[in-house]
Order: sequence, then structure tokens, then C-alpha cells
Amino acid sequence: MRTKIFGHRGYPAKFPENSLEGFDYCMHHGAEGVEFDVHLTRDGVPVIMHDENIKRTTNGKGLIKDFSLAELDQFHLANGERIPRLKDLFQLTEESGYEGQLNLEMKTNKFDYPGLPEKIFALADQFKFKQEIIYSSFNLQTLIHAQKIRPEENYNFLTDKRIKDPAAFVKEHGFKGIHPKRLLDTDTPERIWTVDSPLRAKKIIEYGAAGFFTNKFEDMMDLRKRVANY
Repeated sequence: MRTKIFGHRGYPAKFPENSLEGFDYCMHHGAEGVEFDVHLTRDGVPVIMHDENIKRTTNGKGLIKDFSLAELDQFHLANGERIPRLKDLFQLTEESGYEGQLNLEMKTNKFDYPGLPEKIFALADQFKFKQEIIYSSFNLQTLIHAQKIRPEENYNFLTDKRIKDPAAFVKEHGFKGIHPKRLLDTDTPERIWTVDSPLRAKKIIEYGAAGFFTNKFEDMMDLRKRVANY
């Protein structure tokens, strides 16, 4: 199996993580997938950031869920961008004609944002994508809830724990794969996070995992050419 390489939060090695600048670079320089994280503002707008608190990656501080979108817009990433709305990324994907795959993590492992899957699906319906969106979450109940709304979507469970029988787990829940921290050596599709070590990447590529997430997608694509000649 060809191991697909995803830009983890865009391209943090060169640009602020989860920035439109980083996503745009990925889409125009060969990244086969783009991974990002989605939260809801106080007034229910999906926005992209990894942490629940904006302090680490912006010039502000506080929880995303406590800000309205208008209030959140007063803060900026290191490159001067506002915190991206999910709509911004979907629009960039469509307008660029990006042929890679989006991996949308519903960031509900600390706060369960009511209505998050519904708002994401409603927004996604307004755009056209070349490939189906991969939906992932550390929160099993979020995936189960989303699945009840849209059973046909591509759901994958994120985990840093060992799962005794990953293939059986995925089948039981009707998911399409699993996103573990370490290679599980299973028949079910798995995408590993976060792989910046060439030794780890080499092992994953040689094994033929479905994919992995990396902060250095260009380096990893060069490595894959040397290891697997594609």
C-alpha cells in the first residue's frame, strides 16, 4: 500500500501551525493530505486551532469556547493572520483545486462542543472536494454521534493507547480506520501521528501503513522516494 503523507497542522516547520499560509503551501507543493483541528466559538462558528486555549499560538489568551467569532478576530497568529475559520480552509481547498485529502480532527477530547459535527457537515456541503474528508477524534462519543448523522463518512478513531484488536474495534464501530500514536501492525487502515523522525517514517513506509502525519512533509516525501521509490 502507498503510504500517504499528511501535513500535520499544515506545515509547522516553515509556517505557523494551522495557518492558511501553511495550508496553502501544502496544497501547492505536493502534500497528499492536510490535517487540522476544529473547535467552536461561543456563537457556534467552527474555527481551526490545535489548543483549546489561544495563548500558545496567538497574541491573546483564553479559551476558544469563551469567545464570540468577532472577539476572536482581534487576535492573530505569528504571521499576522486571524485565526482561520473552517470556511476559510474549505474555500482555499476548492479554489486551489487541491487534489489531496483533508483530515479534520474534531477537537472534543477536553470540551464537548454541542452541535460540532452538524455545523461541520453543513459547511462541508457548501463546497466541492476532490476526495472525501477524513473525520477523526480522540472522543469516541463524538465519532458515534457524527456517524448517526452521516453514517457514510470516513471516520477514524484517534488514540495514544494500545488497542487489543484494532481491526475488531474498527469493525465493531463501523469506522474506516484508526489513527494511533504508534504503528499497530494491523490489517485495518492506520495513519500514525506525529512522525518527524526519519527512522520512524522509514518503518511506517516499509510496512505500508495507510498514511502518517508530519510537521515536515517535504522532508518525508523525499525520504519516501529513497525508501519506496514513489
